[in-house]
Amino acid sequence: MSRIMRFDHVGVTVRDLDKVTAFFVGLGLEIEGRTSVEGEFIDTVIAIPGSRTEIVMLRTPDGGTGVELSSFVRPDPVPGSSAAMANELGLRSLAFEVDELQAHVDRLAAEGYGLVGGIGQYEDVWRMAYVRGPEGIIVALAERIS
Repeated sequence: MSRIMRFDHVGVTVRDLDKVTAFFVGLGLEIEGRTSVEGEFIDTVIAIPGSRTEIVMLRTPDGGTGVELSSFVRPDPVPGSSAAMANELGLRSLAFEVDELQAHVDRLAAEGYGLVGGIGQYEDVWRMAYVRGPEGIIVALAERIS
């Protein structure tokens, strides 16, 4: 029987590739590569003939699961809900374990990225916050406290 080998990456389509890349690099992700993709391969995979996309692949410092940011040159991107809440169907957040949660929240607030709610604590194990980043992307930041 076939099986999944590993979880490689999550793809996020964005309008401003440079701004969103800078946001995630600021969180601590590292740029693995940047490229353009067009032609038969991508047209077949995504079922959008004549498409062209710019892609930045980011990874956590430990080489774990990546984040693929994709910005379409053609066709024009289609807007999604930039104010989606946690109960809206679909991908809602990208989650990262961090050290010093409050320092991350403060730095992001200074850059104009606010909390969706507040900083919550789950038992004596985790402190967590949702931050709404560029283009409405919700980033869950969690700090292990025990």
